[in-house]
Amino acid sequence: MKQKVVIKLSMHDQKSRKKALQTVAGHTGVESTALQGQEKNQVEVVGEGIDAVVITTLLRKNVGYAELVSVSPVVQKKPDEKKEDDKKDDAKKTNKPSTPVIGSSPPYPYVYSGVPYQMYEIREPSYDTCCTIM
Repeated sequence: MKQKVVIKLSMHDQKSRKKALQTVAGHTGVESTALQGQEKNQVEVVGEGIDAVVITTLLRKNVGYAELVSVSPVVQKKPDEKKEDDKKDDAKKTNKPSTPVIGSSPPYPYVYSGVPYQMYEIREPSYDTCCTIM
C-alpha cells in the first residue's frame, strides 16, 4: 500500500536540505521525495512499504531534529477522474519539442506531464569493481 509521510526537520541551508533528500531517497521503497512548507522545512516522502519511524530515525542521525508530522495512504484516482484530467492536460499541451538533457550532474532534471521533478541516481554497491589486489 502506498503511503505519504511528512517529516518536519530543522534545516537552515541548502546543504542540509540536500543531505535530507539524499538520506530519504536512499531508503528502500521510496518512490518520490519533495520539500514542502513555507520555509521548505518539511520532507514529503511517497512510497510503498516504507517505514516512517526508520526514515525519521535516519534523518535524526544524519540531519538533526526530525519530527514525524503525518502518515497517510495515497488516494489513487478512479478511471473516470483520469479521463477528465487527460482532457484538461490535452488542452494545456503545446507543440514544443522537449530537449533532452545530456551530461547533467545530479540531481537530474526530469519532466513528466509538464511537471518538473528532480531525479537522483541510486547506485547499489558493485562487487565487480573491487580492488584486484585483495
